[in-house]
Amino acid sequence: MQIDLVALIVEEYDPAIAFFTEALGFELVEDSPASTGGGEPKRWVVVRPPGAQTGILLARADGEQQRAAAGNQTAGRVGFFLRVDDFDAAYRRMAAAGVMFVGPARAEPYGRVAVFADISGNHWDLLGPA
Repeated sequence: MQIDLVALIVEEYDPAIAFFTEALGFELVEDSPASTGGGEPKRWVVVRPPGAQTGILLARADGEQQRAAAGNQTAGRVGFFLRVDDFDAAYRRMAAAGVMFVGPARAEPYGRVAVFADISGNHWDLLGPA
């Protein structure tokens, strides 16, 4: 058993794809036409870190309730965790790509960490070895 996908509500597909693939270095695994339960067009968009098993389904907000949740899916808490082998290289690459870091990198008992915001404003931890 494994977790295959986690949905992340985004405002629009293409800027979200660009953020995850260009700024974070994820792979675009799938971008296929689909339709909502009501027959409206949508896309099935999946990104994931290179070599990862679990992906993120980028789900365009549908309706006011979902638009309000984009960027606040975990009520302001860090809700997503991106672990890297080379923390300094990842931090520099992401900062150069325009990723907004919420505060300075710091050392914690579980490793190095820096909080960043995704394209919608959700908070993530960039995690690296101690």
